[in-house]
Amino acid sequence: MTTQVKFFPCLLVCLLAWAGISAALAEDYSCEETGATTIWISPLAPKGDESIKIMAVSTDGPLAELALIDSQGRRSPLQYRLRGGPPWTLIAALEALNEGDYRIVAGRDGEQTACHPLRIGRSSEQESSKVWGLATEAFYAAWIEELFGAPLKEVLRFHSLDPVIQNKERNFLHSYLGLNEDDNLSLTPDCADLPYTLRAYFAWKVGLPIAYRDCGRGSAEAPPHCEAAKIKTEFTQSIRSQDTFRNVCRELVNVVHSGAVRTGLEDEATDLYPIPLSRETLWPGTVFADPYGHVLVLVEWLPQMADRPGILLGVDAQPDSTVTRKPFWEGSFQFAAIQGAGPGFKAFRPLVRKPSGEWRVLANGELIDNPGFAPFSLEQAQLSPDDFYARMTKLMNPSGLIYPKQTYKATLNALIEQIMARVTSVDNGEVYLRNNPGSIIPMPDGAAIFQTIGPWEDYATPARDMRLLIAINVLNDLPQKIMRYPELFVLKDQRPEAAMAEIEQHHRKLIKERSIRYTRTDGSLWELTVDEVLARKPDFEMAYNPNDCPEIRWGAKPGTEEYSTCRRHSPAMQRDKMEQYRIWFREVRRPAQ
Repeated sequence: MTTQVKFFPCLLVCLLAWAGISAALAEDYSCEETGATTIWISPLAPKGDESIKIMAVSTDGPLAELALIDSQGRRSPLQYRLRGGPPWTLIAALEALNEGDYRIVAGRDGEQTACHPLRIGRSSEQESSKVWGLATEAFYAAWIEELFGAPLKEVLRFHSLDPVIQNKERNFLHSYLGLNEDDNLSLTPDCADLPYTLRAYFAWKVGLPIAYRDCGRGSAEAPPHCEAAKIKTEFTQSIRSQDTFRNVCRELVNVVHSGAVRTGLEDEATDLYPIPLSRETLWPGTVFADPYGHVLVLVEWLPQMADRPGILLGVDAQPDSTVTRKPFWEGSFQFAAIQGAGPGFKAFRPLVRKPSGEWRVLANGELIDNPGFAPFSLEQAQLSPDDFYARMTKLMNPSGLIYPKQTYKATLNALIEQIMARVTSVDNGEVYLRNNPGSIIPMPDGAAIFQTIGPWEDYATPARDMRLLIAINVLNDLPQKIMRYPELFVLKDQRPEAAMAEIEQHHRKLIKERSIRYTRTDGSLWELTVDEVLARKPDFEMAYNPNDCPEIRWGAKPGTEEYSTCRRHSPAMQRDKMEQYRIWFREVRRPAQ
């Protein structure tokens, strides 16, 4: 009897303990993400014979831990890559796992910040919540940063968006739906289409609605105005085939142009809205509206270092479909206070679901204090171009001032990248004309040379060449910038005048040492120093016509060895028009559309 008395209490305690552990495990397996960290799994329905990608995205600070927990509670730390901030991302990959239930957990400082169930096999799709909000916007930013991530020294230039999307290492969402939906998917957006195409692709994979508007092009006195939003909900349905995406994407590119991005900053009938200039709001995926018609997408911040200033990177697409990564600077991100456009950094206007189940876009007033999205702000409307660039310089270099030589080197490198991108554009025009022998590309009239359709849009370079002229001015003007904004630089005991003279001497030396090469008509390469490119600045005022040979387009002079291989000239009527329009390029101002 005594023995039984001792045994049953023990048995009861053990059973209760076991039940408690089982209940805890069951509760753990129903883990949910309720904080500022969200874990995403690709593909949606992982199978036992395929690799799995994991992305943990945080909006409140860096993460430092990522682990896999199996059904027995065994914890396996995962190797990961760290990106961004904000948002902050851990990226990991798992090889084939056995069928069963697992958990992915993320954390920092020994505390768990997120838990996500992972079921391998059993046809259990781990679908998203299908709403635009802080978690999905952060995921979009992290996806964009990973999509275009590469070491700074690596030149990131693609013939279209296809090589980026089709790269399984870059594209976290590749085959996300498990339908082989990326096979034979061709994406060739131009500059205005690029942010919309990226947004639509993400929405398609994650299951979110998107919106776009039919907009005018504006005038010299007023920015573009848009019609009512067209809200597309096809991606929120259970079946999201490639054909569905193609149809929506086709509608987008047939309607969208740069006018949709250049809308007025106070306007509410827009696809995008202006946001504050802060590191907390300028996430990857943010769109930059060039007041003269170009569009870029922010993709990554690189921190300031002892031997290098901070760098902000973006990507753009050209009419010939090339996609290029480039650093933020005056030569590529153009900001101007003009009546005909609302310039600067903007975010996509979010959609929310009504109680009726329908979707609507948020108005400006609803975005001022909304914690789920970047706040609406008219800050950029109050800034002059000089103030805008000074503000961005401070954002990129939060730990203090920068050395003049660091700034000069970064500016020179950015200019050379821009020249190299032009090499590709000129080459693309040559390929087209070789494939269409004897053809003459028609040249539009007036302001339409900057924005039209057909081969001229694809292969002429008036907008690119105007940005090149601006970039040349920026590099040449850098010594004077030290005089105007000495507070932006580490001068130590040096007077601004002495620092300016030192940079001028540095400039004269480096432009003779750095060079580029372009392909002449006969296929031979010709080398130009940066000094020679800068000296040919007046020639670039009339070098955008693809009907001219490459030698003319790079400023070669008749009678020289460089020019001797030229075999093609634009028609006299086109040359006359270019002479009339030359003043736009000399004054680096685009006419009203």
